[in-house]
Amino acid sequence: MTSADATGAVARAERQAPLRSGSVLRSGAVMAAGSVVSRATGFIRSAVVVAALGTGLQADGYTVANTVPNILYMLLIGGALNAVFVPELVRSAREHADGGAAYTDRLLTVCAAGLLVLTALAVAGAPLIVHFYTDYSGGQAELTIALARYCLPQILFYGLFTLLGQVLNARDRFGAMMWTPVLNNLVIIAVFGLYLSVAAGSGGDLTPGHARLLGWGTTAGIAVQTLALVPALRAAKFRWRPRFDWRGSGLTRPLRSAGWLVMLVLTNQAAYWVVTRLSTLTGQHAVEQGVAGGAGYTAYSYAYQLWVVPQGIVTVSLVTALMPRMSRAAADGDLAGVRRDVSYALRTSAAVVVPAAAVLFALAPWVMGAVFGYGRTGDADIAVMAGMMTAFAPGLIAFSGQYVLSRGFYAMGDTRTPFLLNLVIAACNAALSVVAYLTLPARWAVTGMAGAYSVALFAGFAVTATVLHRRVSRGDAGPRPALWRSAGLWAHARLVLACVPAAALAYGAARACAELGDFAATAAGTAVLLAVVVLSARPLRLTEVGAMAGAVRGRLRRAGHG
Repeated sequence: MTSADATGAVARAERQAPLRSGSVLRSGAVMAAGSVVSRATGFIRSAVVVAALGTGLQADGYTVANTVPNILYMLLIGGALNAVFVPELVRSAREHADGGAAYTDRLLTVCAAGLLVLTALAVAGAPLIVHFYTDYSGGQAELTIALARYCLPQILFYGLFTLLGQVLNARDRFGAMMWTPVLNNLVIIAVFGLYLSVAAGSGGDLTPGHARLLGWGTTAGIAVQTLALVPALRAAKFRWRPRFDWRGSGLTRPLRSAGWLVMLVLTNQAAYWVVTRLSTLTGQHAVEQGVAGGAGYTAYSYAYQLWVVPQGIVTVSLVTALMPRMSRAAADGDLAGVRRDVSYALRTSAAVVVPAAAVLFALAPWVMGAVFGYGRTGDADIAVMAGMMTAFAPGLIAFSGQYVLSRGFYAMGDTRTPFLLNLVIAACNAALSVVAYLTLPARWAVTGMAGAYSVALFAGFAVTATVLHRRVSRGDAGPRPALWRSAGLWAHARLVLACVPAAALAYGAARACAELGDFAATAAGTAVLLAVVVLSARPLRLTEVGAMAGAVRGRLRRAGHG
């Protein structure tokens, strides 16, 4: 067999591999549906928050205070829990006579104890944390510190939510973890609705009472989200019995793996700290220079939140459903199985993520206006956020792909390699963000930081794909297939080729409908882009797009006959 024949055989195997993908797709669909509802209510939540606070300095204070708990959680423990837990639980279920029940109890107990200590230290150190992430002083600093004290207990609930959700995922029960965030969004919508009613005559200033309402209300949403997992855990016949007999229980391996993930998140957050400091400084400079629109951290944060939605709905759902299977294949030494699942996840997620990136790039002004154009948000604010979204949009492709590839390493129990590879992304992001801050005017500096992240993501995606391809191709009979011939890479290339003209036509359609409002323009542009991509499916051999379009047509026909 020639090298080309071997490569072709591998590519065909990758495309045909998930013969048992029905259950994966069903699980992914359940999670995607929950994520869609969660994201939809999240849009409403974000719109209500922006309508209440705008995008100025007070909004920056709330955004920093509400973001810091998530940063600290991910920095010190969250990334480890997300990546290590499922492979460890799958492995313990296979190796232990009790199905891993005692091991699970011990792992939960040691992680929960760490969360309690971390939360207490964070609340006590709120002033230091706020000063680390911002350059605020006077009343702005006092407000942000007060809000942070109310929000930092979220660390405990974020951690418990992840721990208990991963227990469910390891038992192939995926729905609850995707659906319960809806409750969090509803709580926060209610809290900010109450704030809008009680603060109607305050002139937009946050009083200490308002800060308590918004801070504790936001934390209450995370608590409700976590407690809502309890019924699903009971249905899965899981009962957590805290165990403190940790010595000699095999916890050293996951804790060692978690150490590399803590290092990975640390490097990410170091880069994010650079962006946070520079964007908050830019926001202050923009106010001093009279720049129209909030050109600081809040605008960056909301553009980012909307940008990650397609990846959160599609890629996270699909990979979460695949992760137990990938972990079992890795535990059995089946690297070919890991490679097939990674390729399948790359191609299937790209069929949605690449068109979504094109929509966000081409229709950014109307998308941002439809989601955030309310209350205290004006046209200048929307223009700033739209520029940031345009800069973010191409990076969505690499962001989604990087997520899939890193889970391939995690399924094999390797957390050290992703840490080393992630240094490329963190270093590029931080360095290019500094360049943007130093060289661009205040109106465009944070937009440049968004573009810097996109460039960094593509650099990391390329390096990670090369290393993982070599790892999972070990032991192949015959010559190792070339990366540039892989089915996943060519699926991405064909999708980009289809989306370039589709995005141009979508932009024209949106402009033609702009007078009808942002929703109409977004809907028209999206419809045109999707139509062009679907029509391109056959000539460009967009297999996954064609399959999805066929499934939608089939459902519509059945619904019509029903």
